[in-house]
Amino acid sequence: MRASGAVTRSTLRQQIADALRDEVLAGRLQPGREFTVKQIAEQYGVSATPVREALFDLSAQGLLECDQHRGFRVHQFSVEDYRAMVEARALVMDGVIRDAFREQSPSPARQARYREALVSVRRRAEEAARAARCGDLDVLIGYDLRFWRELGALAGNAYIGDFLHRLRVQAWVFAVPYLRDDADVRDWLWQGHSDLVAAVTLRDREALRVVVAHYNGHALNWADRLAAGDPDHPGHAPHPPRAEEATDPAGPEV
Repeated sequence: MRASGAVTRSTLRQQIADALRDEVLAGRLQPGREFTVKQIAEQYGVSATPVREALFDLSAQGLLECDQHRGFRVHQFSVEDYRAMVEARALVMDGVIRDAFREQSPSPARQARYREALVSVRRRAEEAARAARCGDLDVLIGYDLRFWRELGALAGNAYIGDFLHRLRVQAWVFAVPYLRDDADVRDWLWQGHSDLVAAVTLRDREALRVVVAHYNGHALNWADRLAAGDPDHPGHAPHPPRAEEATDPAGPEV
């Protein structure tokens, strides 16, 4: 029975972490926003322990900052942080591409698993590209993260996959406050997911390198635009809302 209780608490901890991450990704918890364990626990109607654990998990992922006197604050990434994320992502992806398709004659069973995985990845790609064309951030973020997660799993290295997933979550956290108020948002949402799947399906290493280079170049061009102050970051207000000023820090109930 004690083991079952541990699983329940762990699951609740993950649910709270996922819910708060979604609030940050949706822009409902803005960069610089402060809140306490007590506020979040009351918001979700749970005890403080799983909330505290969830907040420390998000802090370890770089999404929150912990201040023992104030509580927690949504981390505010800079344009230089974002550029560094893209550059780190590019370096890792370059290594992945160099190592891609090294198995020239995979077994029939491995080929079958690969083709099956690509069906789901292709579906994610189509949905992500469609959302990008429509400028639908809420739909795009979910499909984009799942797309890259599943695509990365094809490389067979869970550590690289986890690292890249963390970078992409952080990049979206940075980007959302800009994109929400950008009239040209559709021009700055990458739409090459299907091209990437096509390159992977054909096992074309050079085509894969070209698409990924475009992906990273697109992001760096956007960073240059932001560095020039176009558009202004809505999260850069001189005085972000403090916890005591907020009556609903975490958004809707889980």
